[in-house]
Amino acid sequence: MQIGGLQKLTLIDFPGKVAATVFLIGCNFKCPYCHNPELVDKKQIENQPIIKESDFFKFLKERNGFLDGICITGGEPTIHSDLPKFIQKIKKIGFLIKLDTNGSNSEMLDGLVKNNLVDFIAMDIKTSILKYREVGAGNMISQVQKSIDIIKNSNKDYEFRTTVAPRIVDEKDIKEIGEWLGGSKKIVLQQFRPEKVLEPSFKDVRPYSLQELEKMVNILEPHIETVELRA
Repeated sequence: MQIGGLQKLTLIDFPGKVAATVFLIGCNFKCPYCHNPELVDKKQIENQPIIKESDFFKFLKERNGFLDGICITGGEPTIHSDLPKFIQKIKKIGFLIKLDTNGSNSEMLDGLVKNNLVDFIAMDIKTSILKYREVGAGNMISQVQKSIDIIKNSNKDYEFRTTVAPRIVDEKDIKEIGEWLGGSKKIVLQQFRPEKVLEPSFKDVRPYSLQELEKMVNILEPHIETVELRA
Protein backbone atom coordinates (compact mmCIF):
# COMPACT_ATOMS: atom_id res chain seq x y z
CA MET A 1 0.00 0.00 0.00
CA GLN A 2 1.32 3.46 -0.91
CA ILE A 3 1.04 5.49 2.28
CA GLY A 4 1.76 9.19 1.88
CA GLY A 5 1.01 10.46 5.37
CA LEU A 6 -0.01 9.56 8.90
CA GLN A 7 -1.75 11.74 11.47
CA LYS A 8 -1.05 9.91 14.69
CA LEU A 9 -3.96 11.35 16.67
CA THR A 10 -7.28 12.93 15.74
CA LEU A 11 -10.33 13.61 17.87
CA ILE A 12 -12.47 14.97 15.03
CA ASP A 13 -11.99 12.80 11.92
CA PHE A 14 -13.79 9.71 13.29
CA PRO A 15 -16.95 10.94 15.07
CA GLY A 16 -16.99 9.91 18.71
CA LYS A 17 -13.69 8.02 18.49
CA VAL A 18 -10.02 8.57 19.28
CA ALA A 19 -8.30 7.77 16.02
CA ALA A 20 -5.35 8.05 13.71
CA THR A 21 -5.61 8.96 10.02
CA VAL A 22 -3.66 7.29 7.24
CA PHE A 23 -3.38 9.05 3.88
CA LEU A 24 -3.13 6.89 0.74
CA ILE A 25 -1.52 8.16 -2.44
CA GLY A 26 -3.38 8.66 -5.73
CA CYS A 27 -6.82 9.81 -6.86
CA ASN A 28 -9.01 9.39 -9.94
CA PHE A 29 -10.73 12.78 -9.48
CA LYS A 30 -9.11 16.15 -10.12
CA CYS A 31 -10.90 18.54 -7.76
CA PRO A 32 -9.26 21.94 -8.28
CA TYR A 33 -9.76 22.86 -4.60
CA CYS A 34 -8.22 19.59 -3.28
CA HIS A 35 -6.38 20.30 -0.04
CA ASN A 36 -4.07 17.27 -0.41
CA PRO A 37 -2.45 18.00 -3.80
CA GLU A 38 0.72 16.19 -2.78
CA LEU A 39 -1.32 12.95 -2.87
CA VAL A 40 -3.02 13.68 -6.21
CA ASP A 41 -0.70 15.63 -8.52
CA LYS A 42 1.77 13.28 -10.23
CA LYS A 43 4.70 15.69 -9.99
CA GLN A 44 4.09 16.34 -6.31
CA ILE A 45 3.63 12.62 -5.62
CA GLU A 46 7.17 12.02 -6.89
CA ASN A 47 8.49 14.20 -4.08
CA GLN A 48 6.16 12.85 -1.39
CA PRO A 49 7.89 10.72 1.27
CA ILE A 50 6.46 7.20 1.42
CA ILE A 51 5.72 5.55 4.74
CA LYS A 52 6.54 1.85 4.74
CA GLU A 53 3.56 -0.38 5.41
CA SER A 54 5.61 -2.27 7.99
CA ASP A 55 6.30 0.99 9.88
CA PHE A 56 2.59 1.84 9.81
CA PHE A 57 1.61 -1.50 11.33
CA LYS A 58 4.35 -1.20 13.92
CA PHE A 59 2.78 2.12 14.93
CA LEU A 60 -0.67 0.52 15.13
CA LYS A 61 0.50 -2.26 17.41
CA GLU A 62 2.12 0.31 19.70
CA ARG A 63 -1.17 2.26 19.89
CA ASN A 64 -3.43 -0.74 20.39
CA GLY A 65 -5.60 -0.03 23.43
CA PHE A 66 -5.16 3.72 23.11
CA LEU A 67 -6.78 4.37 19.74
CA ASP A 68 -10.33 3.29 18.91
CA GLY A 69 -10.11 3.46 15.16
CA ILE A 70 -8.25 4.29 11.98
CA CYS A 71 -9.45 6.74 9.32
CA ILE A 72 -8.41 5.77 5.81
CA THR A 73 -8.37 8.71 3.42
CA GLY A 74 -6.38 10.02 0.48
CA GLY A 75 -6.29 10.67 -2.32
CA GLU A 76 -8.94 8.05 -3.01
CA PRO A 77 -8.50 4.78 -1.08
CA THR A 78 -10.72 2.64 -3.32
CA ILE A 79 -8.44 2.95 -6.35
CA HIS A 80 -6.11 0.50 -4.58
CA SER A 81 -7.00 -3.13 -5.27
CA ASP A 82 -5.28 -4.22 -2.06
CA LEU A 83 -7.44 -1.97 0.14
CA PRO A 84 -9.60 -4.84 1.49
CA LYS A 85 -6.52 -6.81 2.59
CA PHE A 86 -5.02 -3.65 4.10
CA ILE A 87 -8.20 -3.09 6.12
CA GLN A 88 -8.36 -6.74 7.18
CA LYS A 89 -4.87 -6.43 8.66
CA ILE A 90 -5.87 -3.28 10.58
CA LYS A 91 -9.09 -4.82 11.92
CA LYS A 92 -7.22 -7.97 12.96
CA ILE A 93 -5.26 -5.81 15.42
CA GLY A 94 -8.57 -4.59 16.83
CA PHE A 95 -9.32 -1.18 15.32
CA LEU A 96 -12.56 0.23 13.93
CA ILE A 97 -12.37 1.60 10.37
CA LYS A 98 -13.65 4.87 8.95
CA LEU A 99 -13.37 5.13 5.17
CA ASP A 100 -13.32 8.39 3.22
CA THR A 101 -14.29 7.94 -0.43
CA ASN A 102 -15.48 9.80 -3.50
CA GLY A 103 -17.80 6.91 -4.37
CA SER A 104 -16.14 6.06 -7.68
CA ASN A 105 -15.67 2.34 -6.94
CA SER A 106 -19.08 1.07 -5.90
CA GLU A 107 -18.12 -2.58 -6.36
CA MET A 108 -15.29 -2.32 -3.84
CA LEU A 109 -17.44 -0.27 -1.47
CA ASP A 110 -20.18 -2.89 -1.64
CA GLY A 111 -17.67 -5.62 -0.80
CA LEU A 112 -16.28 -3.68 2.15
CA VAL A 113 -19.79 -3.18 3.54
CA LYS A 114 -20.91 -6.78 3.01
CA ASN A 115 -17.74 -8.16 4.57
CA ASN A 116 -18.04 -5.84 7.57
CA LEU A 117 -14.70 -4.18 6.86
CA VAL A 118 -15.92 -0.63 7.46
CA ASP A 119 -17.64 0.84 10.51
CA PHE A 120 -18.16 4.42 9.31
CA ILE A 121 -18.28 5.77 5.75
CA ALA A 122 -17.77 9.40 4.76
CA MET A 123 -18.54 10.00 1.09
CA ASP A 124 -17.78 13.24 -0.68
CA ILE A 125 -20.54 14.71 -2.82
CA LYS A 126 -18.54 17.06 -4.99
CA THR A 127 -21.34 19.13 -6.52
CA SER A 128 -24.62 18.68 -8.40
CA ILE A 129 -24.77 15.81 -10.90
CA LEU A 130 -24.29 17.85 -14.08
CA LYS A 131 -21.24 19.67 -12.69
CA TYR A 132 -19.22 16.55 -11.81
CA ARG A 133 -17.27 17.25 -14.99
CA GLU A 134 -15.77 20.21 -13.11
CA VAL A 135 -13.87 17.74 -10.90
CA GLY A 136 -12.85 15.46 -13.76
CA ALA A 137 -15.50 12.87 -13.00
CA GLY A 138 -18.36 13.47 -15.39
CA ASN A 139 -18.20 9.85 -16.59
CA MET A 140 -18.39 8.41 -13.07
CA ILE A 141 -21.89 9.49 -12.04
CA SER A 142 -23.34 5.99 -12.32
CA GLN A 143 -20.70 4.70 -9.91
CA VAL A 144 -21.31 7.63 -7.57
CA GLN A 145 -25.05 6.95 -7.59
CA LYS A 146 -24.52 3.26 -6.84
CA SER A 147 -22.25 4.18 -3.93
CA ILE A 148 -24.85 6.57 -2.52
CA ASP A 149 -27.46 3.79 -2.64
CA ILE A 150 -25.10 1.28 -1.01
CA ILE A 151 -24.34 3.66 1.84
CA LYS A 152 -27.95 4.69 2.45
CA ASN A 153 -29.10 1.08 2.48
CA SER A 154 -26.28 -0.22 4.68
CA ASN A 155 -26.46 -0.54 8.44
CA LYS A 156 -23.27 1.48 8.80
CA ASP A 157 -22.83 4.91 10.32
CA TYR A 158 -22.23 7.41 7.54
CA GLU A 159 -22.16 10.99 6.43
CA PHE A 160 -22.09 12.68 3.06
CA ARG A 161 -19.80 15.70 2.77
CA THR A 162 -19.61 18.63 0.40
CA THR A 163 -16.77 21.14 0.32
CA VAL A 164 -18.47 24.39 -0.65
CA ALA A 165 -15.88 25.69 -3.09
CA PRO A 166 -17.05 28.70 -5.13
CA ARG A 167 -17.08 27.99 -8.90
CA ILE A 168 -17.82 24.33 -8.11
CA VAL A 169 -20.72 24.66 -5.65
CA ASP A 170 -23.32 27.43 -5.43
CA GLU A 171 -26.81 27.68 -3.93
CA LYS A 172 -28.40 26.08 -6.99
CA ASP A 173 -26.05 23.13 -6.67
CA ILE A 174 -26.82 22.83 -2.96
CA LYS A 175 -30.54 22.68 -3.72
CA GLU A 176 -29.95 19.94 -6.29
CA ILE A 177 -27.71 18.02 -3.87
CA GLY A 178 -30.44 18.17 -1.24
CA GLU A 179 -32.98 16.73 -3.66
CA TRP A 180 -30.46 14.14 -4.90
CA LEU A 181 -29.69 12.89 -1.38
CA GLY A 182 -33.24 13.27 -0.08
CA GLY A 183 -33.92 11.15 2.99
CA SER A 184 -30.25 10.69 3.85
CA LYS A 185 -29.21 10.60 7.48
CA LYS A 186 -26.52 13.28 7.44
CA ILE A 187 -24.61 15.72 5.28
CA VAL A 188 -21.73 17.97 6.31
CA LEU A 189 -20.90 21.23 4.55
CA GLN A 190 -17.18 21.95 4.77
CA GLN A 191 -15.69 25.39 4.27
CA PHE A 192 -13.36 25.78 1.30
CA ARG A 193 -9.86 26.87 2.28
CA PRO A 194 -7.63 28.36 -0.43
CA GLU A 195 -4.30 28.06 1.40
CA LYS A 196 -3.30 24.75 -0.25
CA VAL A 197 -5.08 23.63 -3.44
CA LEU A 198 -4.48 21.49 -6.52
CA GLU A 199 -5.34 24.22 -9.06
CA PRO A 200 -3.26 27.39 -8.36
CA SER A 201 -6.02 29.74 -9.58
CA PHE A 202 -8.17 28.61 -6.63
CA LYS A 203 -5.76 30.30 -4.23
CA ASP A 204 -7.42 33.56 -5.27
CA VAL A 205 -10.98 32.34 -4.74
CA ARG A 206 -12.81 33.95 -1.80
CA PRO A 207 -14.49 31.38 0.47
CA TYR A 208 -18.18 31.80 1.22
CA SER A 209 -19.04 33.88 4.27
CA LEU A 210 -20.55 32.27 7.35
CA GLN A 211 -23.87 33.88 6.46
CA GLU A 212 -23.76 32.36 2.97
CA LEU A 213 -22.92 28.94 4.40
CA GLU A 214 -25.76 29.11 6.91
CA LYS A 215 -28.15 29.88 4.05
CA MET A 216 -26.96 26.72 2.31
CA VAL A 217 -27.60 24.76 5.51
CA ASN A 218 -31.17 26.08 5.48
CA ILE A 219 -31.60 24.95 1.87
CA LEU A 220 -30.56 21.39 2.77
CA GLU A 221 -32.50 20.98 6.00
CA PRO A 222 -35.88 20.07 4.41
CA HIS A 223 -34.26 17.16 2.57
CA ILE A 224 -31.76 15.59 5.00
CA GLU A 225 -32.16 14.56 8.65
CA THR A 226 -29.01 16.25 9.98
CA VAL A 227 -27.10 19.07 8.32
CA GLU A 228 -23.81 20.04 9.92
CA LEU A 229 -21.57 22.97 9.11
CA ARG A 230 -17.81 22.67 9.56
CA ALA A 231 -16.58 26.18 8.95
